Amino acid sequence: MGGGVTAIEQTEARPRGTRLPRRARRNQLLGAAQEVFVAQGYHAAAMDDIAERAGVSKPVLYQHFPGKLELYLALLDQHCEALLQAVRTALASTTENKQRVAATMDAYFAYVEEEGGAFRLVFESDLTNEPAVRERVDRVSLQCAEAISEVIAEDTGLSKDESMLLAVGLGGVSQVVARYWLSSGSTVPRDTAVQLLTSLAWRGIAGFPLHGAESGH
Repeated sequence: MGGGVTAIEQTEARPRGTRLPRRARRNQLLGAAQEVFVAQGYHAAAMDDIAERAGVSKPVLYQHFPGKLELYLALLDQHCEALLQAVRTALASTTENKQRVAATMDAYFAYVEEEGGAFRLVFESDLTNEPAVRERVDRVSLQCAEAISEVIAEDTGLSKDESMLLAVGLGGVSQVVARYWLSSGSTVPRDTAVQLLTSLAWRGIAGFPLHGAESGH
């Protein structure tokens, strides 16, 4: 994820003719590609636009990425991994279950609010008919749900399949509501939105008793 310096600012801040290390150049190109793909969508974006945004020639761009799809997939991999790590970090941030639900919900809100609109590549791509894109989007949703389901199964004693159904529901609600909250220009502050959604989810999930515990959550 990570906001901060844009591809244009990176280019303007660097003296012309300066050669970047390969990894730094790759990151610069990915930053420029993100700006173009988010603004124009995959189909309307052109490698010429991305090269121009990055301040490099097309041959330099093709040295790192053989085509537009490969560039898009590299960017998608980066941001899918960022979402998964955010969810895992949220789940591991506390052992208090209501706080854990809130932290996980907030991870989705933080993800969609991230400067640069990277979430659109994951959740609102205009290339979901491409198998490689669909596979990545489905995989990260599944991996996030699996991470959530492991906690549910451990705490409730529900079966793997039962826990997975609940986890898919929690993850799906989180990302759909977070996207609506952002796109609608809601006047509800992020913290309040997370609290509302947490209350809704918690009233459901708290109905399942802690595994091996005599008292409630």
